[in-house]
Amino acid sequence: MPFATTPDGIKLYYETFGIGDPFLLVAGQGTDHHGWDEVIKDFAEDYQIIVYDHRGTGQSDKPVQPPYSTRGFAQDAVAILDHLSIDRAHIYGISMGGRICQWLAIDYPERVGAVILGCTTPGNAHGVRRPQEIDALMIKGEREALRKTLVSPAWMKLHPKILEKWNEQEKNPIPEHAQRNHYLASENHNAWDALSGIKTPTLIIHGSEDKINMTENAFLMMERIPNAELQIIKGGRHLFFIEFQEEASRVVLDFLSRHPMTRRN
Repeated sequence: MPFATTPDGIKLYYETFGIGDPFLLVAGQGTDHHGWDEVIKDFAEDYQIIVYDHRGTGQSDKPVQPPYSTRGFAQDAVAILDHLSIDRAHIYGISMGGRICQWLAIDYPERVGAVILGCTTPGNAHGVRRPQEIDALMIKGEREALRKTLVSPAWMKLHPKILEKWNEQEKNPIPEHAQRNHYLASENHNAWDALSGIKTPTLIIHGSEDKINMTENAFLMMERIPNAELQIIKGGRHLFFIEFQEEASRVVLDFLSRHPMTRRN
C-alpha cells in the first residue's frame, strides 16, 4: 500500500490517478481522500491527481500528540510531494483543505503552481464566523445533522447513493481525538497577515449558500490575496463542488488552463 512518511514519522496514505502536471487535492476537516471521489474523474484526464488521507483519518496514522495545525498539515502535504519526487504541483483545497493550501502557497511558494481555495476562510480572527448552532454541531461531531447544511434537500433526494456512501463511511468514523484535533486545527487557523504575500495565481471558489464557512469570507480573501480571482457558485452550499460538480469543475479546469505549470530551473 502506498504511504509517505512525514519528518516526524507519521505515515500518510495516498493515491494517484492520471498523467500530466501534478494536481494535489486537499480534503477538508475530518475527511480522508474519499471526499474527492466524485470529482477525480473530472481532472484525471489532464492532470496527475494526488489525493491522500490527513493524519488522523482513513488509513493514515492517527497520533494524539502533538496538536494538529493547518500549517502542520501543509508540511504533511509537502511530505507527500517529496515522497513522489514532485517539485511543484497545482493545489486545490476544500474547507480546512483550503486553509492548508493557504499555508502551502505562503510557506512553500516554490512548490506550488496554481492555487484553488474552495469554501474556506482566512481564520476566525479576521473572517466571518459560522452560526453558533452550526458550530455546536461541528464540535459534537453531529455529522447526520450537518449533512443538511452540506447540499440542498432537493439534490439529496435525487442522489440517494451519496447518502448511502456517507452512511457506510459512518460505520468507521475517525477517532474522537482526531476529530477534535481536526476541529481545533481548523478553528485556530489564522493566515490573515501573510495572505497578502501570496504571489501564485489564486482562484477562490465558494457556494452562495454556505453556512459551514460563510460566503462573505470569499470576498475578504479576494481582497487580501493579490490578483486573486473569485467565483461564486449560485445556490451552492458547503459541498458546492459535488452538488454543482459540472459547473465547479469547469471553472477550476478553465483557471488551470490559463495558468499552466511553469518550469523552474
